[in-house]
Amino acid sequence: MSTSYLNRSAAFLPLALLTLAACGGEGEPAAEAAAGAPRSYMTHRNWGVLSAGRQWGRVSGVYMDPNGTDIWVFERCGADNCITSDDPTVMRFNGNGMLLASFGADMFVRPHGMYVDREGNVWVTDGRGARAAELEANPDAARKGNQVVKFSPEGVILLVLGTPGTAGDPPAALDDPNDVIVAPNGEILVSEGHSGMSGPGRISRFAADGTYLGSFGEFGSGPGQFAVPHAMAFDSQGRLFVADRGNSRIQIFDAEFRFVEEWRQFGRPNDVFIDANDVMYVLDSESGDERNPGMRRGVYIGSAKDGTVTNFIEPHPSTREGEAEYGTMGEGVTVDAMGNIYVGEVSLSGMTMFMPM
Repeated sequence: MSTSYLNRSAAFLPLALLTLAACGGEGEPAAEAAAGAPRSYMTHRNWGVLSAGRQWGRVSGVYMDPNGTDIWVFERCGADNCITSDDPTVMRFNGNGMLLASFGADMFVRPHGMYVDREGNVWVTDGRGARAAELEANPDAARKGNQVVKFSPEGVILLVLGTPGTAGDPPAALDDPNDVIVAPNGEILVSEGHSGMSGPGRISRFAADGTYLGSFGEFGSGPGQFAVPHAMAFDSQGRLFVADRGNSRIQIFDAEFRFVEEWRQFGRPNDVFIDANDVMYVLDSESGDERNPGMRRGVYIGSAKDGTVTNFIEPHPSTREGEAEYGTMGEGVTVDAMGNIYVGEVSLSGMTMFMPM
């Protein structure tokens, strides 16, 4: 497939313009880019080698280690939840896909978001509690869900936010925590609300010791409101970028968490990762005629400085009902020091690496 340079001429990008870098199949190089065009990528599906006898499940949480080479993955126990599994859910891989460490067994209902801080501590969110039928079949699951856990790099539990197994308002509880991140000022931010039909649609703030400081945002579609604040990232200026998936936009907030602007040119965002040079990587697995018509599913690459979209990686082919026409892409994204893009897959399960050509 040919490639072409895409600049930000408008906030809404027509479908016809999003024909940038095509991905190759398993181990096949993408089409060579013309001089001056965005780079192409080679697609490596089923990246990462698990322990013997274990199969990949769905992955929505991935993040780079501070060393710039190791990749942390938060996986759903070979399925879409871990209610009946004692597999460790937090895993560390080197750049060659070799498993280095794992922990977090028998702690979570539905692994979701992940963040690794500058000290290498690993933060994860358990995205929901067990449902009634799940609790009836597995009463022990009542002690899991709706929590944020901070681990040391070795897997020691350092902090827990929320009351496991309880949904509600902070400080006592959390409600469907999607993602967690540490702000430049040391505050812990937790985005809550995974239903696009109802709330809470907020971001809750905690001090470094876990003391609740307050929340901002509410369910809705206006400036500073959220419908599934699915992921968060900070740029070099200390601005907060929120993947407001239910509203098909990225919202940007200043260092005091005041609304600045929204961007819709990066599709319907599942996750956003911003590197040290303010290059932004955004995943879209939901755009289509019913949700965010006119936009493409795939990986959007651009600038966190001015919102320019500079590259696009095509979605994976899919035979799943409702996806064949649009393809599919994952929910978690991170990038190493060499520019390799790692995507946690939910529809396809497992991990994908996109290697720049």
